[in-house]
Amino acid sequence: MTATTVDADFIHVFEPGSDPARRPLLLLHGTGGDERDLLSLGRTVAPGVSLLSPRGKVLEGAAPRFFRRLAEGVFDEADLRRRTDELAEFVLAARERYGLAAPIALGFSNGANIAAALLLQRPEILAGAALLRAMVPFAEPPRADLAVKPVLILSGALDPIVPKANAEALARQLGESGAAVEHRVLPAGHGLGQADIGLLKDWLARR
Repeated sequence: MTATTVDADFIHVFEPGSDPARRPLLLLHGTGGDERDLLSLGRTVAPGVSLLSPRGKVLEGAAPRFFRRLAEGVFDEADLRRRTDELAEFVLAARERYGLAAPIALGFSNGANIAAALLLQRPEILAGAALLRAMVPFAEPPRADLAVKPVLILSGALDPIVPKANAEALARQLGESGAAVEHRVLPAGHGLGQADIGLLKDWLARR
């Protein structure tokens, strides 16, 4: 069983992979999740890859998140910017601790939103990102040079939380910053299904 590590930065799980030639995954859970939520997904879509999975530090009631929100779809951007830097420093320390290359983020919902924020605010931290049900994180995004970093965005056409126009704006924003964006809209809601898994597995295999 993979052990949970508790330290001064983030409660997290690190699961070493069997294929050191492949980029590690940074797993970022959604609201109410924890450091174990996406481990099974990570193993499924990227077998043999090292997995680094932190738990968000912000509590909304009893639900962990990576940053505060003021209402559904309304982010506390001051907190988001601070938490993005905090997560970036954790990733840098974990890379040194575990001997990792720059990871590809795999984030769902709240985790996808902070992964998008990492791309825009701290682009040096990630080698790319798969953003599942993500929204635009910043009303006024930082200037970023994403230098053809690969980004996959998987949106749900029936998602009651992420409007279609918002997901399209995120894809456009990242593309204008230089990312190589692949945006797919699935006949799905906010939850994930087999179509997401298949597309993720194919996209990661091409990285």
